[in-house]
Amino acid sequence: MSAPRQIIMVRHGHSAANLDTSIYERVPDYRIPLTEQGVDEARRAGQQIRRQLDGERVRVYVSPYLRAYQTLEALGIEDLTDSVVEEPRLREQDWANYQVPEEIEEQKRLRDTYGHFFYRFRDGESGSDVYDRVTGFMETLYRHWARPAYPPNALLVTHGLTMRLFCMRWFRWTVEYFESLNNPENAGVHTLVRQPSGRYRLSPPFSQWAVRTTRDTVLESTLDEP
Repeated sequence: MSAPRQIIMVRHGHSAANLDTSIYERVPDYRIPLTEQGVDEARRAGQQIRRQLDGERVRVYVSPYLRAYQTLEALGIEDLTDSVVEEPRLREQDWANYQVPEEIEEQKRLRDTYGHFFYRFRDGESGSDVYDRVTGFMETLYRHWARPAYPPNALLVTHGLTMRLFCMRWFRWTVEYFESLNNPENAGVHTLVRQPSGRYRLSPPFSQWAVRTTRDTVLESTLDEP
């Protein structure tokens, strides 16, 4: 298997739902577009990604959501792109179909007390469900990397939670460590960089809202409770 030099992940830019959550009541989540701010954020991310690629080719895997495709378009790296693969397993966490903002906010409050990994949205997914489909996608990546013509870089254009869960699966982080991580910013770029040992390092790491190590389990967090 010829693993890529780097696996670049980028979150979509600022979307119309960041401005007005009532859009979920009338527009399917997968059709919500970027704002002008989001397009600008993606363009700046594209400049960073271009520097990281340093003239090398890249295979792109993109979530089927409109805001992910628009982010990819705004990156402006078509001349370095080997091919683009639409990958539904990189989609956003399913919360509902048409969403009632007040109900979603109440469920988000419950999720914050229950835990982001295990809480399942009514008519939607839990973080653990996303983890399972990311695991399946990773198996596809391994098969693609076995092909002799695979380029030296991979790019995932996806969503914040999906990025964190991809890394959780890749690095075998515990649930408690995952729970400590902040979501990447809009159009945030995080890269798995292959080291001389063949292992990968995440650069930059995700920021944390609570102090946890990658091996902390529910046992340690329970001991912290009053």
